[in-house]
Amino acid sequence: MTTVTLRFDDDMKKELDKMVDDMGMNITTFFMIYAKRALRDRKIPFEVTAPEDPFFSDSNMKRLQESEQQFRDGKVVVKTMEELEAMAE
Repeated sequence: MTTVTLRFDDDMKKELDKMVDDMGMNITTFFMIYAKRALRDRKIPFEVTAPEDPFFSDSNMKRLQESEQQFRDGKVVVKTMEELEAMAE
């Protein structure tokens, strides 16, 4: 038998203790169930995703495509930094 040590935020530990107690088990049993399920299914038993990069959001991709089309259609204005600064004054 091997012992595994995990570090938890105090509040998260209390919340997890309460949740698993409400289910009639302790944290050790909870993690044993989790580990057995992961080993049986050969995957993490829930979906793990990363937050979506806002750059690739549908609305931003649409605006980029519109900008690309405007560029292809020759509907662009080219200004130097000096010209832009002069316009701002």
